[in-house]
Amino acid sequence: MPSGKRGRFPVGTPVLDAARSLGVYVESVCGGRATCGRCQVSVQEGSFAKHKIVSSLDNISVKGPKEERYESIRGLPDGRRLSCSSQILGDLVIDVPQDTVINAQVVRKAATDRVIERNAAVQLCYVEVDEPDMHKPLGDLDRLKVMLEKDWGWKDVLIAPHLIPQIQGILRKGNWGVTAAIHRDMDSSRPFIVGLWPGLKNEAYGIACDIGSTTIAMHLVSLLSGRIVASSGTSNPQIRFGEDLMSRVSYVMMNPDGREAMTKAVREAVNMLIGKVCAEGEVDRHDILDMVFVGNPIMHHLFLGIDPTELGQAPFALAVSGALQYWAHEIDIDVNRGARLYMLPCIAGHVGADAAGATLAEGPYRQDRMMLLVDVGTNAEIVLGNRDRVVAASSPTGPAFEGAEISSGQRAAPGAIERVRIDPETLEPKFRVIGVEKWSDEEGFAEAATAVGVTGICGSAIIEVVAEMYLCGIISEDGVVDGGMAARSPRILQNGRTFSYLLHDGDQRITVTQNDVRAIQLAKAALYAGIKLLMEKLDITHVDTIRFAGAFGSFIDPKYAMVLGLIPDCDLSEVKAVGNAAGTGALMALLNRGHRREIEQTVSKIEKIETALESKFQEHFVYAMALPNKVDTFPKLSEVVTLPERKAPADDGGDGGGRRRRRSRE
Repeated sequence: MPSGKRGRFPVGTPVLDAARSLGVYVESVCGGRATCGRCQVSVQEGSFAKHKIVSSLDNISVKGPKEERYESIRGLPDGRRLSCSSQILGDLVIDVPQDTVINAQVVRKAATDRVIERNAAVQLCYVEVDEPDMHKPLGDLDRLKVMLEKDWGWKDVLIAPHLIPQIQGILRKGNWGVTAAIHRDMDSSRPFIVGLWPGLKNEAYGIACDIGSTTIAMHLVSLLSGRIVASSGTSNPQIRFGEDLMSRVSYVMMNPDGREAMTKAVREAVNMLIGKVCAEGEVDRHDILDMVFVGNPIMHHLFLGIDPTELGQAPFALAVSGALQYWAHEIDIDVNRGARLYMLPCIAGHVGADAAGATLAEGPYRQDRMMLLVDVGTNAEIVLGNRDRVVAASSPTGPAFEGAEISSGQRAAPGAIERVRIDPETLEPKFRVIGVEKWSDEEGFAEAATAVGVTGICGSAIIEVVAEMYLCGIISEDGVVDGGMAARSPRILQNGRTFSYLLHDGDQRITVTQNDVRAIQLAKAALYAGIKLLMEKLDITHVDTIRFAGAFGSFIDPKYAMVLGLIPDCDLSEVKAVGNAAGTGALMALLNRGHRREIEQTVSKIEKIETALESKFQEHFVYAMALPNKVDTFPKLSEVVTLPERKAPADDGGDGGGRRRRRSRE
């Protein structure tokens, strides 16, 4: 973890060797001599239902002389082992700590260039307080309040309790001139002094953070200028407890300390990211005074320390759906002790604060046109509507789009194939790899790829390769790999009664199997069926514009998404990726407290559709298993792509005999 790669190895295999044979990057500079300490890993203990194993420290070798020598000289963090000196003795789930990874997962959640009108909940106010007077026995704090009202108009000011013992020292250090940070979220609420400094302080910062099930993205922002000072992201460490959301809920149900472990893991990751963006922006983390978070309902609950078990079963009840406010230190976030934390409201049981953030950012409720907003992740969140009416739902797509459940799948990291094209005549592929600029058929690719390798296939390429296989006739509209194509190309490989497509033959042999195609069909059918339900609720037959939100959505090619039948037919020029829209919504709520009221009111009006309770979901799902769809037509897509004639395999085994003649494509 967190790559999710797995394999079987002989007892006694060094963990480092196992990792490398799976294509998992673990750094080691000393060549396995246990002197550099860069190959650190940790063992995750517990029952992992998804992997059907019990991982235990008993299944890794005890520390040997080399490892003990390293620990005595340089020390190892608690729970860490050197993978070069640790042998596998039984079932293990190994975590590669992100602070040791150089070629880490590429977290593609960038900042926005949107201009946001600033009306932050925090304001810095410099005042000069009257010195004590024996004839006017008013306390130092009370005289401070008098000046805040006189100079800034703040009435009935409250103060964070931790500041009260510090007031006299701060006032005297500043020679009675001090800067107070005033926090007021709503106009109806009383203002709060959350920070106090001697003299003039002219900068305060905030954090906007999107806690995704796979990645966590964060922006450090100046609350005074609105400038994004730094942005960063990391893998969500909860991945080691389960790739998808339901497996994490299962982990909580099966392990008594599961909730606490996942809450601690995500909070530690958030604190690590805060340190990272502060270092990048050269900012003291204790100058952070306000924070806004978004996340799907299960991430929302786990981050706040709420048991998510009820979200794992009907009626998928949220512990709380409205917006929430905390003192940041109450949930172990290491920033200024007076910092406040705001969590956007959740829309429904599986349509969370992240969907609310994306809705705020893209604003379907602010326009006349019918907008479809889709965040494709392990659980797809769908919002559809315009200013007249907005509906929302979620669909259980699973982790296939992110590389899990795919035989050669992996997360988006250097070495992962991210783009694929297949020649319709020769069936020869070409591809691009993350970390290499050239395509695989270009001169110099092999040399350039030596550094990162070709290690697997990530989500964007999975969509493209399946769509390309369909357009080339390698698979039928029902998703069956046509064995008859083996006569045309040696890349069509037989695997018992089914066939696969050889995408790359190297150190890592990368194929697309029949099971891989099925996994993608199941995922895309779940998403499309959810979209169709919402379209029926609004009594519409088409959408005007489509927005892909999320890190994964940013790298989906709209044409291939439509060929696959991931989304309904639409003018391709109206299908756009909007990046981390949830993070943009968090940023908007951080910089302008008016946006908090806006999304709170909007969420209260959105109609929530529970796909599990809709009788037609299964019907739509069955139709959506076909490529692009069994019953829906795609006239706008057909204007730019020549879709194959529908063909059926000769039998269920997929040997493809009797293949129908197909049309050439553009």
